[in-house]
Amino acid sequence: MLIPTHLNRYYLKAAKVVTADAVLLDHVVLVEQGKITAITTQIAPEIEVIDLGEHSLFPGFIDLHIHGREGCDIMDGTPESLETISRSLAKHGVTGFVGTTVTADWDVSIQAYKNMASAYQKGLAGAQLLGAYNEGLFFAEAHKGAHNESFFLELTKQRFDEIYAACEGCLSSFALAPELLKSPDMIRYITDKGVRVMLGHTDANFEQTTQALAHGACGGVHIFNGMRGIHHRDPGCTGALLMDNDAMVELIPDGIHLHPSIMNMVYRLKGADKIALITDCVSAGGLQDGRYRLGELPIVVEQGVARTESGSLAGSTLTMEVGVERFYNLTDASLVEATNMASLVPAEFLNKAEQIGSIAVGKQANFALLDKDFSVQATICAGKQIF
Repeated sequence: MLIPTHLNRYYLKAAKVVTADAVLLDHVVLVEQGKITAITTQIAPEIEVIDLGEHSLFPGFIDLHIHGREGCDIMDGTPESLETISRSLAKHGVTGFVGTTVTADWDVSIQAYKNMASAYQKGLAGAQLLGAYNEGLFFAEAHKGAHNESFFLELTKQRFDEIYAACEGCLSSFALAPELLKSPDMIRYITDKGVRVMLGHTDANFEQTTQALAHGACGGVHIFNGMRGIHHRDPGCTGALLMDNDAMVELIPDGIHLHPSIMNMVYRLKGADKIALITDCVSAGGLQDGRYRLGELPIVVEQGVARTESGSLAGSTLTMEVGVERFYNLTDASLVEATNMASLVPAEFLNKAEQIGSIAVGKQANFALLDKDFSVQATICAGKQIF
């Protein structure tokens, strides 16, 4: 244990401190009562210094899109599963996550939301639940991916309202296929509730996607995957998202969902402030190859790659520190930019950037301590060590 549980005021001294703007060398970060109160080279002698040696201090990572880990799935709908996911994420530098559903039976889905609402209010032992994400139910069969189309439904205000009520204020994101809506006003109805509409598992063309963005949709679910791609005479949903200056796109940086050159293309087109790195991790994350389930759908994991029995990619087994390292090494992005995509950009998306998302004075003391090969040595949330 690096940080004694009783300690409420201390310095963290690291070889590198990765802020939202720069990599600082040989600085200390002062933590008081769970918050960052100074980033400096000056040390007050009366305050205890925790020397992190040659390790680097990163902001705690935030995973905007994750289904499960270590044999547990958001769709289990139990407190025990959320605790397991929370503790598992803490091992990988994650201090906050958005629990993400998958298409399933309606009652199973509602229970998953009610379970997340409870955890959102009570807190978890590891990474904190920052919201709930509806990824399921209202998608197009043409790009269903690892979603069971037998449970697909038409999106109505009544169905959205039932999901919204079950979440008790924690519904942050809502994915849908815009071409299936009877009216684009449905997007405005959702956004007026403070929920971010994401476009995914959709066969929408360029015009339909552009219209959805104009009505309030704000981004794309795991860009390129689960959507109409780019053709030189039809830019598709992917092209519309990449060319829209305001749209934020999720990106799975495992090197499997996207070729490295495509990851770099997305970086060049969107810029670092409009990309959120996600894991899209499923229950097989942290476990050996084998047969698992994503919600109610059987999946097979071979060499760490999760697929449905028909061969479609089914989320990933990626961890966030590995994702940051791969994006940094496989693209033109700087270390600061790759880090922000896994911390500050997600915090801004959740409207929580004033409290979390970067190492800055006044923010919560959330950190991931990494060594030179990006392996996580410790994770700190609100000043307390959670791994």
